[in-house]
Amino acid sequence: MAAQHSKPRKPRERSLGGHTAVRTAATLALASAATATGFDGTGNAEPQLTPTQVKARVDKLYQEAEIATEKYNGAKEKADAAERRLSTLRDRSARTERKLGSARNALGSIATAQYRSGGLDPALQLALSNDPRQYLEGAEFAERAGDRQSQAVTLVRGQLGEIERLRGATRVELASLRSRQAELKRQKKTITGKLDEARKLLSRLTAQERTLATADGIGHASRSASDARGALTAPGPAPAANSRAAAAVSYAHQKLGSPYVWGATGPNAFDCSGLVQAAYRSAGISLPRTTYAQINAGHRVSRSELAPGDLVFFYSGISHVGIYVGNGQMIHAPNPSAPVRLAPIDQMPFAGAARVA
Repeated sequence: MAAQHSKPRKPRERSLGGHTAVRTAATLALASAATATGFDGTGNAEPQLTPTQVKARVDKLYQEAEIATEKYNGAKEKADAAERRLSTLRDRSARTERKLGSARNALGSIATAQYRSGGLDPALQLALSNDPRQYLEGAEFAERAGDRQSQAVTLVRGQLGEIERLRGATRVELASLRSRQAELKRQKKTITGKLDEARKLLSRLTAQERTLATADGIGHASRSASDARGALTAPGPAPAANSRAAAAVSYAHQKLGSPYVWGATGPNAFDCSGLVQAAYRSAGISLPRTTYAQINAGHRVSRSELAPGDLVFFYSGISHVGIYVGNGQMIHAPNPSAPVRLAPIDQMPFAGAARVA
């Protein structure tokens, strides 16, 4: 009997279940981790910043937010002006339309009177009249009525033209207002974004580190925390060049410790240009709303000529302003991390000064 040859068995395929699946998953996880961190073992997570680095970034964010704040203030000033002009145009349009209604009524009365008279040819009316003298007097009245009619028509035409002109001007002002409102929205988004980022950075620090990081508000980290706290207690106002400058300095001293709020002009909170505007408003002087307009509101003075009450400006974009109070010091509204305070003018890059009183 011939021997039966059995077919060689195929090796049984092993499933991915059990230990094999665990080992495979572990291998994939390790490979994924290696890809995420790189072969050198460093991860993609944001590196931990030192308090000094946080302060530098926060100061930069505050400066950028202040630039956006001044743009917001400028856009708001223009939006408010456009809104006032728009309101004036609408009032004028309403008054003109009322006048137009009265003129049309008068014109209608003249037309009705002519219709009732029959509108006959004057020569025929004279021929048919029983009293030519009375007719001639009536004809003279009709001629005067014709003059009044002509004047009424001219008046109506003029008022129609004025209404159309006012409507055109209103459309222009409305477009301007909407453009300013869109700019306000953009700048507000920029400001809140910068300030939110600064808050997140500061939240990573301990309470003591945050105190050190925000001790100066804007500027260098050379002053100690105790110096910064002491800056809230300012000496009495220094002598100013004139009574209005003195009044502005006095107002600024009274507002020491008031919170910084972007877009605010007092009486309880301020941004930098808002404090300056409010101080001089109390002294009877109206200043523009923004730093880059305030620097041109008076005449320029050099740093060596500074007197109490002068406005001192900082950064190349003229994005920050304070009120000089003497002895190399100013009162300013720094940023959301610090209230209105006394500070040295060499704390920031000096850009110029103006005397407005």
